[in-house]
Amino acid sequence: MGVSAVVKKVLAEVGIKPERFGLQWASAAEAPRFVKLITDFTMKTKELGPIGQAEGLSPEELKVRIGKALALVSDRKLRIALGNATKTILSKTITAGLEGGGGAEAAAKK
Repeated sequence: MGVSAVVKKVLAEVGIKPERFGLQWASAAEAPRFVKLITDFTMKTKELGPIGQAEGLSPEELKVRIGKALALVSDRKLRIALGNATKTILSKTITAGLEGGGGAEAAAKK
């Protein structure tokens, strides 16, 4: 499970719409894609409405729930596990790319 999936799961568990989080990659050469990603995410968050209000939470309850989410992701064991999982995934991707002769991009396409 990647970091993005963990963040969305934690948000859902504390009652905040997971759609409020988005993680997309765009290189410096992809300016039009970057603009589209930001525009789409901005429109999505506007449709969802203000955080808390859209979830039916009072400002006080929202603060409590965000605190719970922060406590969940601040756990040292969780951070270590995510770090190790990321290293493993990257290592396998690089190894597969080298074996296939196409680098990480070729490995990602497999």
